[in-house]
Amino acid sequence: MTHKIWLRMVVGHERERAAATRWASERAENVNEWGRNIDAALWREGEEFAMSLAESARPQVQRLVAAGVDLGGPGGIELLYFLTRLLRPTMAVETGVAAGWSTSAILAAMRANGVGHLHSSDFPFFRLPDPERYIGYLVPGDLRDLWTLRIKGDRRNLEEILLPGTEVSLLHYDSDKTRNGREFFLRRSRPHLTENHVIVMDDIQDNLVFREYAEAQPLFRVFEYMGKYIGMTGPGLAAVERGASTG
Repeated sequence: MTHKIWLRMVVGHERERAAATRWASERAENVNEWGRNIDAALWREGEEFAMSLAESARPQVQRLVAAGVDLGGPGGIELLYFLTRLLRPTMAVETGVAAGWSTSAILAAMRANGVGHLHSSDFPFFRLPDPERYIGYLVPGDLRDLWTLRIKGDRRNLEEILLPGTEVSLLHYDSDKTRNGREFFLRRSRPHLTENHVIVMDDIQDNLVFREYAEAQPLFRVFEYMGKYIGMTGPGLAAVERGASTG
């Protein structure tokens, strides 16, 4: 009986993943074309930042590889830089830091804006020795004054971040990819969203949570990135596509 239940769960998950992948692939746009059509100069600024970060981080990444540590690579950091520059958030929240690629993009854009603070949620990779030291490993020292990192896991971290009266205009979700994890994040953050917020969610092909949420919104976008899919939605997206600042 236990084996049958397990099989049903696995088969159900794979069917949902296949449906989510199909839905995302049918709606995916080219993120570079999207960004350039909105503001070519600002998108180029994001691309230049991404190339600069990859070059400056190369020695650190090589040290990690030599030590047998794989924290993943950059994923859509041009998009996060671009959104942060246009939205000009006073407060942003991200879940899932790992090496700190996306963290660095948001922080660098905040520095360029002259406004903003990023609150990040993560949980150490316990399969690694002294795992806390790797969280945000690549985040430049001159950006860390704009950053607060918590490492107790999303459910505990978000209780500390999303205090009564807190308002967030940019959210980036890249942590627990399960249905429960995504649904908790959306439910917990909902009371704290500004009227012009944008939510970015990575790996939306893993399940149908983003589809279910996005199709109830006025506008959403899906982008393919290195064989995976990034979803973006929220009322602030319309302003972004006009090239207007919502901050």
